[in-house]
Amino acid sequence: MNPRPDGRNINFQDRYERGYASPQPHASDVLDPQRPVVPPQSRGSAPYDAGPYRRRGGRTKRILISVLVVLVVVTVGTYFWADSKLHKDVDLSKVIDRPAEGSGTNYLIVGSDSRKGMSAAQRKSLHTGGSAEAGQRTDSMMILHVGAGGPTLISLPRDSNVTIPKFRGSESGTIRPAMGANKLNAAYAFDGPQLLVRTVEYNTGLHIDHYAEIGFTGFANIVEAMGGVEMNLDKGFKDKWSGADFKAGKQTLDGAQALAFVRTRHAFATSDLERTKNQQKFLSALANQAASPGTVLNPFQLYPVMGAGLDTLVVDKDMNPYLLGKMFFAMKDVNSGEGKSMNMPVSGSVGGNLQWDRPKVKQLVDELKNDAPVTVTSER
Repeated sequence: MNPRPDGRNINFQDRYERGYASPQPHASDVLDPQRPVVPPQSRGSAPYDAGPYRRRGGRTKRILISVLVVLVVVTVGTYFWADSKLHKDVDLSKVIDRPAEGSGTNYLIVGSDSRKGMSAAQRKSLHTGGSAEAGQRTDSMMILHVGAGGPTLISLPRDSNVTIPKFRGSESGTIRPAMGANKLNAAYAFDGPQLLVRTVEYNTGLHIDHYAEIGFTGFANIVEAMGGVEMNLDKGFKDKWSGADFKAGKQTLDGAQALAFVRTRHAFATSDLERTKNQQKFLSALANQAASPGTVLNPFQLYPVMGAGLDTLVVDKDMNPYLLGKMFFAMKDVNSGEGKSMNMPVSGSVGGNLQWDRPKVKQLVDELKNDAPVTVTSER
């Protein structure tokens, strides 16, 4: 203990043990007794507790790295889990005489009336009729183009009058002769997805890059896993064949209601065209909800939704979860007004089947091939 000139004592030992003074008094303490004692770190030296701050910074860094590692592991694991569940049953390399590829990516999206795995009670509640072994047909067909000009969703009415060209049999592998004029959905009934792709390419001149198909059960299960899909209907309608019974206005459709909504055609004067419009509206709303942060960032909803869809989704051999995600986000963009939805342009009917407007179809396909904004409309 040493006395200061003003009579106060200076305990250098105490200051030294606290880490901010040397055993010797500073010159300012002696020459200016009124000047307060200033610790050396305030004069420019490193702070005494710099070590603990570095340790806290290191701990934060380690936590961030750990979180990133977990996110990467979960993301990679989810990707391979999803990829392993995809039914990659469609081999587009077996489709013959294909058009040249254009810009952008073209998906053929198909809703089939497959009742595989459905019980009698499920077939009754969903108003599907038929049996679990009944042959499959295509209830809905759409081309989704994704490119720089924005996404375009084009419905192909199942009653379209088209030519089924020569094709390679999906099972026999042999070339089979053309079947001539038919309804578009007959192609799938005759020889499945590969003949459907061949027929769409032949009649449009547009190269199909990927194929995705979902049946009745998978469609209803996805809607149920999402807790329903919200729709705002301009008008109500009923259809005893599909089980539809809707009032106008905003409402949330469950799995059975959603299936009835997209299948209804007997309630409309222009049955096939009105149905395709409803299918577009619903699928865009479903994609919008499925791709929303509330679903994507919530694992308790994301995984059930993904599982419900992947269990029954049939795709081409080159499809993967990334491309599926790209497809869904493009459909979300269509719903939010960043893209365009339309029917294939028609000019009339032949034998009760819809006849495509060939000049408009050619212009539409040229715009899609060049990845240009679509200017063609489906209005006559």
